[in-house]
Amino acid sequence: MKTVVNRAPIVWPSDNAPTEDRNVWQAMWRGFRGRCPRCGEGKMFRAFLKTADCCTQCGQDFTGHRADDLPAYLVIVIVGHIVVPIALSIETNFSPPVMLQLAIYLPITLFASLALLQPVKGAVVGLQWAFRMHGFDENNPEK
Repeated sequence: MKTVVNRAPIVWPSDNAPTEDRNVWQAMWRGFRGRCPRCGEGKMFRAFLKTADCCTQCGQDFTGHRADDLPAYLVIVIVGHIVVPIALSIETNFSPPVMLQLAIYLPITLFASLALLQPVKGAVVGLQWAFRMHGFDENNPEK
């Protein structure tokens, strides 16, 4: 069945149905480590946040991924849940000067965010691969 103009869901005929079972957690872990979600060997990134065009080991195409803003939102949530309780605890127990707090929390927040951004983006790309989203479905009748 073909997709109609009003964006109805794509339905595969039974002979084109996806057959390979993809482990979601394994794909996300491989992506988190910056590795190809399919083989776990090739590198996913060619620069800090730029994905490679394809895996050098298995040839998996990464150009169809759509990990745009979600990794940044997830990093904000993760870092916020780490830094804010620490800041509140220190403020409640010790009441240090505001400038000292800024001198401590801003660099911690910045470095933690930069350290987590690439791994979280890799995990999101791995999640998309595992669920056959955004160009990661080799059986898509639209291709």
